[in-house]
Amino acid sequence: MTHRRVVVTGMGVLACNGVGTTAFWDALKAGRHGIGPITTLDLSKHKTKFGGAVPLDNAALVIGDMKQAKRKDRFVLLALKAAHEAMEASGLDYKNWADPFQAGCVVGSGIGGLKTIEEECAVLATRGPSRVSPFLVPKMIVDSAAGDISIVYGTKGPNYSITTACATGSHCIGAAFHHIRSGLCNVMISGGAEAPITDLGVAGFNSITALSTRNDSPETASRPFDRDRDGFVIGEGAGIVILEELEHAKKRGATIHAEIVGFGCTGDAFHETQPDPTGAGGIGCMLMALRDGNLRPEQIGYINAHGTSTKYNDAGETKVIKAVFGDHAKNLAVSSTKSMTGHTLGAAGGIEAIASVLALRDGVLPPTINYTTPDPECDLDYVPNQARQKQVEYALSNNLGFGGHNASLIFRRFQG
Repeated sequence: MTHRRVVVTGMGVLACNGVGTTAFWDALKAGRHGIGPITTLDLSKHKTKFGGAVPLDNAALVIGDMKQAKRKDRFVLLALKAAHEAMEASGLDYKNWADPFQAGCVVGSGIGGLKTIEEECAVLATRGPSRVSPFLVPKMIVDSAAGDISIVYGTKGPNYSITTACATGSHCIGAAFHHIRSGLCNVMISGGAEAPITDLGVAGFNSITALSTRNDSPETASRPFDRDRDGFVIGEGAGIVILEELEHAKKRGATIHAEIVGFGCTGDAFHETQPDPTGAGGIGCMLMALRDGNLRPEQIGYINAHGTSTKYNDAGETKVIKAVFGDHAKNLAVSSTKSMTGHTLGAAGGIEAIASVLALRDGVLPPTINYTTPDPECDLDYVPNQARQKQVEYALSNNLGFGGHNASLIFRRFQG
């Protein structure tokens, strides 16, 4: 079967260490994080008092009508802002689609409007059901980001949201990739967004001991693969890509940043929050992505790891990589950009897909910062502390979510 080729022609990022793709990429190359004390909440009673917040308030995220700042949850505003950058960068004439049903949008969130739920629950408890906002439902539901983006850009093709916890963004991009490759669409807007830095978000992840409590040194708290890691750093953000069929992109003279060639997705069928210790789901996921791209393991040169800075994930992911790549694992560069962004949950797949594309495009592999004490269980090349100049042909991006959701995307350096 002959597949259509799919390329990346636009990118938009909001992360704690960079607002916009250029600022984000400059920060990654410099090994610069954006993690610090959370100042928008009273966390005096919380175990964790820091995170990776995007340095813009809701009003600064709004594109167009300022009423949106009150009518949209923050995760939707983040998605709309990132989508705006991606669409502008793509150069697509979205006001004059040749066929709007050939353009679609798959954008997800792991949690959705958590802040909205908190606020309206408080209204319900203190003022009664008649005072609950009529905007509650459209603000909180996970598919609001995809729906609102499609309204802004007039995309009438496939329009939906995938929610698979921390694998959300990768699943959304994978689905969008297959829609184009199969011939269903020519253009897809895809990725993820998340705004989990709320009282309930911090408390919930603390309750399952997932978050770092390194309050005396938040800047070093996200330390994937390091022996002294003690949990992930909660972060927010959005990562949106524009995927396009190759000939469609070439015909309009688009700038092509990379090609997407493979996607894998599997389930652990093991536990609500812990990865399967055998690694079977993760192994199957990467092997599926390799088969989907008709690639051999030794063709992969860089892995943007899920790398959350938790005990279970980092050792387990290392084990899975070694199982899939065998002797080639020692030749792979593996890094976790979560060391600089924190864990953005449903946005991670979108943000880290963009980091992978930029690494291929510019021949620079972003580092894993805060890597100071090697862990015997984590013994790969994690590109420690400084970016590395190296041109590779293929990059694989991993994301794994609570519930046993695994997703792997493979990108290729574009060469025409």
